Amino acid sequence: MNLKAKAPLPLIVLTVLILISSALAGAGFYLYKKELGLNLKLQADLESTKTKLNVTERRFEEAQKKSNLLDLQLKDAQANLDSLKGELDQEKSARAEALSKMQQIKTDLDQQRSAKTDLENKLKQAQEEVKNAQGQVNELQSQKKDLETKLSDLERKTQGVELGKIVVGPESAPLAAQGAQGRLLEGKVLVVNKDYNFAVLNLGGKDGVFVGAIFSVYRGNNYIGDVKVEKVHDSMAAAGFTSNEVKDKVAEGDRVVQKSK
Repeated sequence: MNLKAKAPLPLIVLTVLILISSALAGAGFYLYKKELGLNLKLQADLESTKTKLNVTERRFEEAQKKSNLLDLQLKDAQANLDSLKGELDQEKSARAEALSKMQQIKTDLDQQRSAKTDLENKLKQAQEEVKNAQGQVNELQSQKKDLETKLSDLERKTQGVELGKIVVGPESAPLAAQGAQGRLLEGKVLVVNKDYNFAVLNLGGKDGVFVGAIFSVYRGNNYIGDVKVEKVHDSMAAAGFTSNEVKDKVAEGDRVVQKSK
């Protein structure tokens, strides 16, 4: 009876194997479904990732284009900056040069102002000198008029009077040359005017005196120098000094003797 009650072993094993196979098949199907779902999800994620990648690539390309554009703009900006820097340097140089020129102009202006002040002072001084000179000229003109008046008076007073002194004899030959007819013409100094550089002699045209005649001047027997006749009146003549030394020495009353040619 025990043998009938027990199941055969192969059947049990088969049953177990079937159960295991079923379990494995169910598990396999489950895993397949799960893997399929996972694959679908991964596929969807991959597609999404590709889409995002494409979007990212497009954005990258756009960003690259923008970057290139920015590079170009940066290069332009750098070129403009370099140009502005060059212009700024030129402006600084021009400004420095302008400041230097302004300083030079200021210096020149100060010098011109100083020169103007000096010129004004010199002009004032020159005006004072001209004023003084004019006063001296007026004074000299007054003296000249007085002398001319005196000369006229002397000429009127000596009209018809023998002013010249005719010296005859060999003793006079060393003092002067011979005049008309071999005689020596001798006179004296009436007036001395050192401002106008002339002396008035008491010899004139009627005595044979002529313009250009030279007379030697003596004080006693001492020779002083020569004078040259520049203007001749009837009874007197004006003679200029031949040197400053003669002008300083000649005095009124000195004796004059005509020199030979």
